[in-house]
Amino acid sequence: MLTKRSVFEPSVWQKDELYAEAIASDERLWVPASQEGAWLRPLIFDTSQGMWVNITRIRKEGFISRHAHPSPVHGMVLKGSWYYAERDWIATEGTYIFEPPGDVHTLMGTAEESYTLFMIHGTLVELDEDGKPIKYGDVFNRIEQAADHFENVGLGRDFVKQFIR
Repeated sequence: MLTKRSVFEPSVWQKDELYAEAIASDERLWVPASQEGAWLRPLIFDTSQGMWVNITRIRKEGFISRHAHPSPVHGMVLKGSWYYAERDWIATEGTYIFEPPGDVHTLMGTAEESYTLFMIHGTLVELDEDGKPIKYGDVFNRIEQAADHFENVGLGRDFVKQFIR
């Protein structure tokens, strides 16, 4: 027998909403990226869809990362600017970026600090200067990376669970 409930009544199965300070003032919430001068602020790890959303903070001018995306990426610059070495544009505050599946680019920081909201589906594949894969990021190793960081800064590994959906 099906239980009747109002359309507007929450299900006992749904996850709690997620509310977070996107540009966190607590430095412990910024997970160091694999590249010096960049940090990630996790907002959600969606394990059922294999995607994650984070704020990427860049505080370095020049090379950050050369990488490829087999799946789409959406981005929105919240503050500052950055660019891709292969493109003739600079992403500035308010810029929306869609990176189609298969896109390869070299992320470069500018002299000003930047904050960008990224929604990354699938995998991010880091490449060496010859375009050969050297490591990858997916939702699960991003969770591990954040859990390790939160443990190291005294918040505990379980702190990451609040971002997992």
